[in-house]
Amino acid sequence: MHYSEREKVHLKKLYARLEECTVLLKSNGDFPLSGPGRIALYGNGGRHTVRGGTGSGEVYSRHAFSVEEGLKKTGFTVTTREWLDAYDEIRERARNAFIISVQKRAKEKHTLAVLEGMGAVMPEPEYLLPVEGDGDTALYILSRICGEGNDREAVKGDILLTDTEVRDILRIREKYPKFMLVLNTGGPVDLTPVEAVENILLLSQLGDLGGCLLGDILLGKKNPSGHLTTTWTSWKDRPCRMEFGDPDDTRYTEGIYVGYRYYDTVGAKPMFPFGFGLSFTTFASGVPEVSLEGERVSVRAAVTNTGKYAGRQTLQLYLSKPQGRLDQPEQELAGWAKTKKLLPGQTQELTISFDMSAMASFDRENCLYVLEEGDYILRLGCSSRENTPCGIVRLEKTMPVRKVRHALGQSGFEDFVPSGQEIGRESERAETLPEEIPVLLMNRDAIAMQEIRYDEESPVDPRVEKMTDDELIYLGIGAFDPKGGLLSVVGNAAKTVAGASGETTHQVEAVGSLVMADGPAGLRLSRKYWRDEAGAHSIGDPLLEGLMEFMPKYQQFVMKQLIGRKPGKQVRIQEQFTTALPIGTAIAQSWDLDFAEICGDIAGAEMEEFGIDLWLAPALNIHRSIQCGRNFEYFSEDPVISGYFAAAITKGVQQHPGCGVTIKHFAANNQEHNRFYSNSCVSERAMREIYLKGFEICIRESAPEAVMTSYNLLNGTHTSERRDLTTDILRAEFGFEGLVMTDWLVGMMLNKNSHHPAAGADRIAAAGGELVMPGGKGDFKKMKKGLQCGTITRRQLQINASRLLRIIDRRREK
Repeated sequence: MHYSEREKVHLKKLYARLEECTVLLKSNGDFPLSGPGRIALYGNGGRHTVRGGTGSGEVYSRHAFSVEEGLKKTGFTVTTREWLDAYDEIRERARNAFIISVQKRAKEKHTLAVLEGMGAVMPEPEYLLPVEGDGDTALYILSRICGEGNDREAVKGDILLTDTEVRDILRIREKYPKFMLVLNTGGPVDLTPVEAVENILLLSQLGDLGGCLLGDILLGKKNPSGHLTTTWTSWKDRPCRMEFGDPDDTRYTEGIYVGYRYYDTVGAKPMFPFGFGLSFTTFASGVPEVSLEGERVSVRAAVTNTGKYAGRQTLQLYLSKPQGRLDQPEQELAGWAKTKKLLPGQTQELTISFDMSAMASFDRENCLYVLEEGDYILRLGCSSRENTPCGIVRLEKTMPVRKVRHALGQSGFEDFVPSGQEIGRESERAETLPEEIPVLLMNRDAIAMQEIRYDEESPVDPRVEKMTDDELIYLGIGAFDPKGGLLSVVGNAAKTVAGASGETTHQVEAVGSLVMADGPAGLRLSRKYWRDEAGAHSIGDPLLEGLMEFMPKYQQFVMKQLIGRKPGKQVRIQEQFTTALPIGTAIAQSWDLDFAEICGDIAGAEMEEFGIDLWLAPALNIHRSIQCGRNFEYFSEDPVISGYFAAAITKGVQQHPGCGVTIKHFAANNQEHNRFYSNSCVSERAMREIYLKGFEICIRESAPEAVMTSYNLLNGTHTSERRDLTTDILRAEFGFEGLVMTDWLVGMMLNKNSHHPAAGADRIAAAGGELVMPGGKGDFKKMKKGLQCGTITRRQLQINASRLLRIIDRRREK
């Protein structure tokens, strides 16, 4: 297989750090092995290892290694080829039947099979195969795939294990002296039926090289050093108050009690808590030292490798707020630090710092971010459940942090507040604090309250003053052919770069354009293409690979004929293979911002090479529920993790001249079911403390070039149409100065029978959204009509166009 030099360099950079993304969940000391030997390989992921999710998770790289290939490359002899071959036949039959069922369901619902199949997950089939093989060691690779357009279900073969999987895992565990269950999943599965297994590794989904990495982990050449960024629990122990999946209105009744904030507060014991992760080696931490300078809190502690293998450890700092007028979760992540790779016996001192104002709570009654008076307990440890108090920051007076204006509408309900027996460790706080714990008194003048200046009109570029109304409208809509013609519907709406997701208009003379490629698992471009005077043309399927198989054969033929163009005999065929990155959750599981920046650097270098201005990534929505089909591309259930990892990737990309990111999806995009019309009903406090906080961190830390609004509505209004969200909060409060665009509002995907209306191009522009993507004649007509009837003003179009021109100028200057 021939790799370009760039591909080799990028894959080498990733492989050097991929072990950080893997999480050792259980270990009895049987691993690592002394050397390669004969190994029995089972499970749906042994030969069909999943590198990432579908839809936006698809990246067209040169090759992705399976676990079977990787084991062989590492020197192992796989002894279960007959089992793997037999499973292939079962899987192929199940897949064919699944595709037929999707097509049948689409016909019954009078919709397109390609839409019904988007993100659809085939549950793992039941089967009966003998677990015959030889060797002292066996692996069962449990894979799950999910993706854009559909959510996960609590059925066997998805969130739950199948009867076959349970039976075979337990049978193989008894048959072989050494056994490891390897999880090749993008999110949690319910492992309750196999919790007796002694060795469990969350390999996650690591792009092209995950299959290769496992062999080196088994041999101890690589040591898992990841920690969970989402709580793993049984399905029956999930938060029962959480609503999910309603096609019209989903109420976020749990409020701020998301993920570990809920489990730790009510005392529910998860299978594997937030922040958890083992290692082949062991670590010990010294007595922490706590200091306070102004509002800056710092905790310093030494970490020593006390085991037999080189490895890395992560210290996590949590903050427990006083229960004042505002209810508070048991604790919240405030910061973390990770050691370098420590040799046995080696020690490193780590320092974790954060500003107290960053941990302020939102008081809706007074429309104020505030730190209430009382004791703020610092807890240091290795997970949300394994930490101990190490200091107290005492506020003798309530401190206002930021005065804002009300926004985002009404949720229509009161948020859940734990009380009485539902509260877990709250009653233990005073009793468990050691007498010698340091108490740091915070000066009442340490924080100056921030006042926000709203309603400041943005400057207008002189170039737009003389533009016609039509030119201003074209600038506010993605590129399309005004004369007609069929535009590729999903993920391939550009002509400058083959396979790019879209671009800005070419209809206004003397104005450049921006080319955009989808993410976040790497740049998704066509593998092969050709070019003529009309632009670049993809060779191969015109849609996402995962969608074409759901279309009947005649539809596939028609689609290729309408969209595809065949190259002439003298045309040069060119390649543009890109690098598949680990999924977002895996990157965050590293707890290593340097690694995240490396991933961004790889994407940025490929953007430079292929002529991409904006990468439609990173994605940083919250893991509100494990059912969300796109969780794999998001980082965590915690907004601090999400914000800082998005910022690190942004820094990596934007260090490349002319390359920018588009952080997404803004905001409360936490389910895929009916995603164009789903209304997220969320309180203002939950929005500000959970679902918007990561975006603010990313913007303040890294100044991303663009923000993409989400498909869903928020409290009855589409996020793209909420001026209070895209202008008041995003621009005035967060200080965002870049470009606001929509997600891809493709007409054929809209459902006219939905309870809520579709987003409108004129209302989006009026809210301060600069770009409606991917763009079409219908958007132009709506904008034109809105200008005539007063839905949108010419002045707002000028402001929007000016912002777009600033981004285009900045990209071209670099």
